[in-house]
Amino acid sequence: MFLVGLSGGIASGKSTVVAVLRELGCAVIDADVIAREVVQPHFKAYRQIVHYFGTEILLENGEINREALGNIIFSQPEKRQLLNSITHPEIQKEMLKQIWKYFVLGYRYVILDIPLLFETNRLTKFMKYTVLVYCDPPTQLSRLMKRNRLSQAEAEARIASQLPLDEKRKLASHVIDNSGDRESTRRQVLKLHACLEDSLDFLWARLVVGTVVAGLGGLAYLLLRRFIF
Repeated sequence: MFLVGLSGGIASGKSTVVAVLRELGCAVIDADVIAREVVQPHFKAYRQIVHYFGTEILLENGEINREALGNIIFSQPEKRQLLNSITHPEIQKEMLKQIWKYFVLGYRYVILDIPLLFETNRLTKFMKYTVLVYCDPPTQLSRLMKRNRLSQAEAEARIASQLPLDEKRKLASHVIDNSGDRESTRRQVLKLHACLEDSLDFLWARLVVGTVVAGLGGLAYLLLRRFIF
């Protein structure tokens, strides 16, 4: 099994691409979903966030107000780094659990949907391929303003908090241009899917694991034979 890193930019249309991949039966691990789970009240990250950011970021039911927290980290880079240092280790632990699950189920590859894949740059070395969902800057700005009901200045500030899509484009092994209509995007996703399905890179992982398991099995047999017979 091999790993495919999928990323984009805010309002670039990554969710549209993920929906098509899931429709095709791909195993997709969504880091955003995991990120929401690990900051629930019964998790370690929740306690750390409240300790450093204060109770004013909490809703009446005790959960973290993501909008209030988002406003803080978008305007204060040092706060964003602090939040990432709290949540990223917990997110990665959960992702590893899910990767192992899909490996056991026999999937050839797993797609990791990671919004800040290229910004953090710590996980790219584990990816066989990296995929960027791209759209041109004017389209990105327009979509974000409409989706989040933001002023142009607010939308530009949020976009500026991430690595520019044109920079990410240089780092990705595959690019899906989502500047056009949905059908155009879908055709590109189908082409990517065919490429991943044809890849034989998953065989190396299976071979390594098979060799290790066979070796451990042989060792166990020799030990049992020595002590029992």
